[in-house]
Amino acid sequence: MEILWFLIATAMLAAIIGPYVMRRRGGGGIRQVAPGSPDAADPETYGFVRQEEQDIRLPGPDQDLLDVLDVVQRTQDWRAASQLLAGTPKDGEVRWQRVQAFAGAASLELRQKPGAGGAWLRTWRSESPKDAGGAQVHAEFLVQQAWRSSTVGADDFRIILEESRTVCGEAALLAPGDPIPYIVELAVARGLGYPHEQFDQVWAKVIDRAPQHMGAHLAALHYWCEKWHGSREEADHFATTAAARAPQGSLLAALPLFAVYEHISDLVMVRNFHGTAVVSKAMEGALFAVHSARADDPMLAHVRHLLVLFLVRAERWAEAMNQLVRVDGHVGALPWTHSEDPAAEYTVYRNLAVAGYEANGGSPATLAR
Repeated sequence: MEILWFLIATAMLAAIIGPYVMRRRGGGGIRQVAPGSPDAADPETYGFVRQEEQDIRLPGPDQDLLDVLDVVQRTQDWRAASQLLAGTPKDGEVRWQRVQAFAGAASLELRQKPGAGGAWLRTWRSESPKDAGGAQVHAEFLVQQAWRSSTVGADDFRIILEESRTVCGEAALLAPGDPIPYIVELAVARGLGYPHEQFDQVWAKVIDRAPQHMGAHLAALHYWCEKWHGSREEADHFATTAAARAPQGSLLAALPLFAVYEHISDLVMVRNFHGTAVVSKAMEGALFAVHSARADDPMLAHVRHLLVLFLVRAERWAEAMNQLVRVDGHVGALPWTHSEDPAAEYTVYRNLAVAGYEANGGSPATLAR
């Protein structure tokens, strides 16, 4: 528990910083919108919500989570969060997203109210140390704090991640069949630079418990990327292998598009980048995955959001609009969360999609929903 108080002290001295990963992607070819041009088409005619009303916390709707978050943050009572997690299946994507959301809420509170924010999480851990959900949220909170408030590789960064690894171990003992402690440790492995053999041991525990877990595959993909501990070839191999082994209806078929996105700054100098065979194949795989997935798949919104970026850049306006009408209102997903202002970044692409769609004869009446 000492690390929680260490973080409070750190937050009291630190300025408010940018979001989870402080980087912006380049090379998108995004142009300025001129008043009176087709690019100035009004997105609200399509029923899209205003930029300031976009929910940056989640990639898609989860009303139960939002209701509980409201109760927890308003009352500072952790019990509603504990009950929600206890009733959420341990091997599904929803539990992982809810753990991330609770951890993110506590982290944001701490930044906004140094010394006081996130008190409910500290109370949760102190009053119910054997609660597996509380341990998982605590471990993920530490990961988010390390990446948000510290310089990668600095002493405090490593100290926080080492503490997260300890809490991951505690969480694993509290719920032996739950993959989440090991999914959290995948981010720890990336930050601490686990050797490949050590990473593989953690990964084996994940896939033994949840072999089709999309969130876990995305976390593992980050490790294999060139900017961390692998290479573009290793990341591509990991993604394409997972996609090839994915059963019918699995969104893992979209994983190669996430691999392309992770290395987009290296590839975007290629002429007609978004028309290359590699990108086109990845986009088609993601579109196939979206069309064949269950309508209630909790990872569906993640794939749709990333498709928006690629479809807009490829000037495939109608297809981009088809994704936008299904995700608008929630922008807590890649690629927008890599921006300092996710709602603003998303809105730029949405406006471009509307403008391109209408410039090519589209209208609200012709848009399939």
